[in-house]
Amino acid sequence: MSQQENTDKSDWPPVFSADAIEHMERPRNVGSLARPDGVAIITGSCGDTMEFWLRINNGSISDIKFWTDGCETTVAAGSITTLLAKDKPVGEAFKINQYDILDALGGLPGGSEHCAALAAKTLKAALSDYLEFKNDPWQ
Repeated sequence: MSQQENTDKSDWPPVFSADAIEHMERPRNVGSLARPDGVAIITGSCGDTMEFWLRINNGSISDIKFWTDGCETTVAAGSITTLLAKDKPVGEAFKINQYDILDALGGLPGGSEHCAALAAKTLKAALSDYLEFKNDPWQ
């Protein structure tokens, strides 16, 4: 019997790690923040849109929320990114990249790695928005 004909999927190799599945099924920090200190909305190359809202206190991310209209993999990437960034100083959060997100999720299939890149890019844009406003509050 070929793998395509096999209906017992228990012997198939896993496509997603347990951590990735956990964040797909139970994403953390979904939503928005009223009067955020930093916000960004980016649409990725695949057409998925991701948004991040940040609250900054004493130079660290005290609250972070995200939203996406994307697939489950994009949801997982956004969710884990909020956990990686929360309570981090702004400068440290700026260093979070696609590979940090992929590592935290236990990897993603090659066709889904761009979801982690979108999450990292959107986080950096929200942090940049915060820094721009902090430096030019009259805008």
